[in-house]
Amino acid sequence: MADEELLKNVNDSTINATRHQHDTLSSILHQNGAVRYLHPHLPLPDSPLDAAAFRGAVPLSTYDDYADYITRMAETSLDHQQPLLSVDPLLCFFYSSGTSSPRPKLIPYFDSKLSKAASFIAHQGSYAILRRLFPRRDSVNKMMWFIYGDNVTTTRGGVKVMAASTYPLQSRGANWSQLRFIVSPKEVILGSNVEHQTYCHLLCGLRNRDLLDAIRAPYAVGLIRAFRVLESKWEQLCRDLEEGFPSLEISDGEMRNSVVEVLGGPQPELAERVRVVFEGQNWGGIVSKLWPNVRYVRCVTTGSMEQYYPKLKYYAGEIPLLGGDYFASECCVGINLDIMEPPDKTRFVLLPTAAYFEFLPFDMNEAEVSTGRETVDIAGVEVGKMYEVVVTTYRGFYRYLLGDVVRVVGFYNLSPLVEFVMRAPKGPGEIITERDLMAAMRSVQLVFEDVMATQITEFASFLDMELTPKQLKVFIEAREGSRLMQEESVVALRRCCSSLEDGLGGIYKVQRDRGEAGPLMLSVVKPGSFDRLSQVAIANGASASQYKPPKIIRNREIVHFLEGSTLVTIS
Repeated sequence: MADEELLKNVNDSTINATRHQHDTLSSILHQNGAVRYLHPHLPLPDSPLDAAAFRGAVPLSTYDDYADYITRMAETSLDHQQPLLSVDPLLCFFYSSGTSSPRPKLIPYFDSKLSKAASFIAHQGSYAILRRLFPRRDSVNKMMWFIYGDNVTTTRGGVKVMAASTYPLQSRGANWSQLRFIVSPKEVILGSNVEHQTYCHLLCGLRNRDLLDAIRAPYAVGLIRAFRVLESKWEQLCRDLEEGFPSLEISDGEMRNSVVEVLGGPQPELAERVRVVFEGQNWGGIVSKLWPNVRYVRCVTTGSMEQYYPKLKYYAGEIPLLGGDYFASECCVGINLDIMEPPDKTRFVLLPTAAYFEFLPFDMNEAEVSTGRETVDIAGVEVGKMYEVVVTTYRGFYRYLLGDVVRVVGFYNLSPLVEFVMRAPKGPGEIITERDLMAAMRSVQLVFEDVMATQITEFASFLDMELTPKQLKVFIEAREGSRLMQEESVVALRRCCSSLEDGLGGIYKVQRDRGEAGPLMLSVVKPGSFDRLSQVAIANGASASQYKPPKIIRNREIVHFLEGSTLVTIS
């Protein structure tokens, strides 16, 4: 399908958004109305059911409502007499990208023709927007893409489990010839050591520096990790180029051999050219210095990824940093029609054919998130208001709270334009949001830069409900070389505590004033602690491509890990 036709399909769907939404729900119920999950709510699946009746009959749901069904599908042979969530064959499970707990959730991926058609329009429409801005070039046409195939596991019932981003690489129908534009060979992408894979991605990118058109990663944090490796390993990278083979640290034989082939023997002149760039010790605008023909850098920079945007802009310099789309493991939600905008101005147009959407009103200043509220449909949203997104998908989720809070900022034709605000609180017990924490940390970052001559690289919070009164704990990681143990730094950390408390939102302030929450505890952890935490999460099944450091921690295993890495604590 030609790009103009793809974009016309996207546009047409938004012109008739309400009709497409009704058709989408009708198609989903016609296909899956008899599944066991819906049986208590829709006893007569063949009876006509409009959207209002569907919303009245089927309750809102969370992952916990599907957990038993998913466990049965994962661990036992399926009962084909009455499918549990979908009549379509189960292909595999996707790991969720959430990281508030050490083990990701399993998202069933069914072989749905209807979903494939909707996903095709979403993904290919996104590529069409990119190609319209950056037409293909014949000679400079390579990409350094920080993707990782990840380890594929198998459940007791024999079903494969992988990341959604891994599926095109690990499925039976994987077509590696379509990925010839990636500078890294298959053996690097499918490796099992993320640090070694990242290093080899960089080495292959440097070898092809004059052919590189773009740099990509699924999320901004993936690029930040890659540039950190570049900063710490540049001397070894230059030696490897000079000698024509990768460092002996790269222990995977297949990966090493594939990279040796990409290097094509010793490259002393190339090594010297890039060494001169590195020896300048100026990382601002490093992208164009190392890769002179790169036209753009692309990754998701909204939500919790927004904290990395300034650092990525520093590395990218004048090279455009493009935003991503709004795609979840459960379904596609929206696409970004103006990918040149920064994260604070990024808007997504909802795709009326991707799923059936509802919107649950959300108030930032109320602890009760969804109790007693009614959803509105795609035509009932109001500009300026915030909502939690609810989806009914082709692949087995019905009136499912996606866990995302968005703000409606306008309409594209008749489809809402939304900005991503944050992940939704999990319940009334939570007293700060992800957005509260990120906003408050901006002032703390200034203190770290002014007093301790360092930068905060990661942070997260945990509400300890076992203490009386409950207490918020915030963990911060700074770059190596900070003056944390000096007297003026301890004083500055106390200022940080006060600054954090002032910026943590209305609910937190009210509960502190009432004595329902104790004083904030601020802990600075050793450099590299959050990287080690990511390694643990990846070892437990999280996707290296999709991993997002947690901002709101809800699991004590993670807290114990960070407490064990603490250098200093202030309260």
